[in-house]
Amino acid sequence: MSARRRQWLVLLVVCASGAAAAHARTVCNVRTYGATGNGRTKDTAAIQKAIDACAQRGGGIVLLQAGTYLSAPIVLKSGITLELKKGATLLGSPDHEDYPEITEFRAPGRQALVSATRADHVAIVGRGVIDGAGESWWQMARRFKGAGVLGTEHTRPRLVVFDHCTHVLVEGVTIQNSPMWQLVPYYSSDVTNRNVTVLAPAHSPNTDAIDPFSSSHVRVEHVLADVGDDDIAIKSGAIGSPGPDAPSRDILIKDCTFRHGHGLSIGSEIAGGAEGIRVAHINFEGTENGIRIKANRDRGHEVSDVVFRHIVMKGVKHPLVVSEYYPKMLPQHDGTAAPVTRLTPHFHDITIEDLTATGAEDAGVIAGLPEAPIRNLTLHNVRIAAGTGLTVGYAAVRLEHVRLSVKQGPAIRKISEAKIAMQQ
Repeated sequence: MSARRRQWLVLLVVCASGAAAAHARTVCNVRTYGATGNGRTKDTAAIQKAIDACAQRGGGIVLLQAGTYLSAPIVLKSGITLELKKGATLLGSPDHEDYPEITEFRAPGRQALVSATRADHVAIVGRGVIDGAGESWWQMARRFKGAGVLGTEHTRPRLVVFDHCTHVLVEGVTIQNSPMWQLVPYYSSDVTNRNVTVLAPAHSPNTDAIDPFSSSHVRVEHVLADVGDDDIAIKSGAIGSPGPDAPSRDILIKDCTFRHGHGLSIGSEIAGGAEGIRVAHINFEGTENGIRIKANRDRGHEVSDVVFRHIVMKGVKHPLVVSEYYPKMLPQHDGTAAPVTRLTPHFHDITIEDLTATGAEDAGVIAGLPEAPIRNLTLHNVRIAAGTGLTVGYAAVRLEHVRLSVKQGPAIRKISEAKIAMQQ
């Protein structure tokens, strides 16, 4: 290579590096684009202008300094980091008409306060707050049974949605008071949720904290959830889905604390299945449920290769719920097998180990369907203190070093087709 050519190559590398550094340094302060942050004037247009301007420059940081930014829905784009400084709140508009009716997740819905569609390298970071101002939506939901559930009318917006996105980061922020589900990666991959707090009152309906939906390579770590529904709900496909539905797979949940809420769930809408789920070092404090894997004949699929380790539960009503009868826990029929369909749930190869639960109402339920019994479920080194014991039916369960201390009744109650192997 000639000396002149080497000089040109060096120059090109330096220029490319300089351009990348320039993009990385690009900061679009929403106040520069007209945002007031006074909590009264809607700052939607200014925030969106800042996002669009930053995206046109190749990406960068859209900055919200301290203040309350009242806003209708905004849309993030590739290469954008939305940064909320300490003292900054992005507050959802209280006007329901500000949330357009759309098709979301193949069903009627409303546009989320913050969303991104088919974007990559997108992030929400900082020490600020995204607040969905959900109270008026919760009041509406209480008037109309099923309001906001997939495929029903009286829809409600979710708070933060990443739809078919890649390389997503949510870190440091507080997300709270969503009208419905709070943080949802949908058909997205390489998603990290780290050091996030998700809050909603215990009475708020369907305010799941984080719902990975048909998503893969998802990490949830150091998250505090204190909400009105599932603290985590891994989903894939709607009730009665005609398909096709992609599974949720390769999901790691670790070092989290869950307070009020319905626990850590896989399901109930799991028509695409779930596999490769790893959960470790979780503290449950006063949740309705602890570990819950749930489906029914109208919303199930394969759920397998699932491992829970190092779990502590205090005051959790139902530590273990693995049931194919959702919303019930136990069989509600005469034991007749139904035809197997694409929506029949098949739960198998599930391990729960190093779990301690105290102050429970019951030890839990493990109940499969007659046509699809639960297979190869192992409890290893499990200690549960509860009012009543563990009910098992249509399931093959292995108990290794399991101690169930109950106040009344048998420690284990077998119903139809329970196969239990015990090792002390």
